[in-house]
Amino acid sequence: MLANIWNTVYPVLIAILFFELIIVIHEGGHFVAARLMGVKVNEFSIGMGPKLVQFTRGETTYSLRFILFGGYCAMEGEDEDSDDENAFSNKKVIQRIFIVVAGAVMNLILGLVITSIIVCSQNLVGTTEIARFDKNAVSSQTLQAGDKIKVIDGMRVYSATDITTGLTRSTDGTLDMTVLRDGREENLSVTFDTEEDDGRQFIKLDFWLLGKEKTVPNVLGESLMQWISYGRMVFLSVHDLIAGHFRVSDLSGPVGAVGIVSEAVKVSIPSMLKIMALLTINVGLFNLFPIPALDGWRLFLLIFEGIFRRKLPPKWEWAINGAGLILLLGLMTVITFSDISKLIH
Repeated sequence: MLANIWNTVYPVLIAILFFELIIVIHEGGHFVAARLMGVKVNEFSIGMGPKLVQFTRGETTYSLRFILFGGYCAMEGEDEDSDDENAFSNKKVIQRIFIVVAGAVMNLILGLVITSIIVCSQNLVGTTEIARFDKNAVSSQTLQAGDKIKVIDGMRVYSATDITTGLTRSTDGTLDMTVLRDGREENLSVTFDTEEDDGRQFIKLDFWLLGKEKTVPNVLGESLMQWISYGRMVFLSVHDLIAGHFRVSDLSGPVGAVGIVSEAVKVSIPSMLKIMALLTINVGLFNLFPIPALDGWRLFLLIFEGIFRRKLPPKWEWAINGAGLILLLGLMTVITFSDISKLIH
């Protein structure tokens, strides 16, 4: 009985701890950048809610809070003017930009570290060359073993991850593909078998890709390409959502993401690491989008200030940030409700 409970609980705990790691890495990036730029940090907190542990070192209070889901780096003069010469608001624009982007950069670095671990743990390094087909594979009517996939529906392919991304974006099971065959590029229309899930059609991958023996150069190259591929997924997903290829109910918030990570934990460590890499890269890039209440909006305002030598009036900045926060909270409420509904069903 206890073993069954533990088998259910520990994947969720790992998922929650990983999300906290993403937040701590992000806020830690702001903290380190702020200290490097000489900005006073009033408090650095891990978690939210009531304080469990607190101590002060120098000018900064460090705290561990009850709800291990969140955190923050509170800088002097971050949201208001301050007379302190070490306040965020009194630093040069380029220094403030460095501090603002540091959180997202740290998330992206974490993603690169995880993708490197994934590639190093594999027996072989993946390629984009088809090695063989499953029995009765529909795609073998057009594709051939030895074909190197270069383009899928207009999307350039650089790694095996790109192939998976290209196939999952199809809505009808037929893809326009460019392959390198016998030294020449061939433009093909390739049909695959599909399967239905939650009212949507998904392609069934019916071929295997060639693997290469690991060397230092190709491990480094593949790690970088997978990292770039995960980042491109974020932009492609936003594009597909705007284009109507996905529904809002297809999105996942913290609750759904915890469920996805915990399920991946049960499958295998590589599956868990892939989901974790995608999530931390997603957080890093999404935070740089110029959306009010996100780091990207503050970055946009700083670039505006640097170019035009003037700030947005505080009342307008507060109004825009407030409206953006309300919209984000509303979207998160809808997505969280959808996540809980999926779990119930």
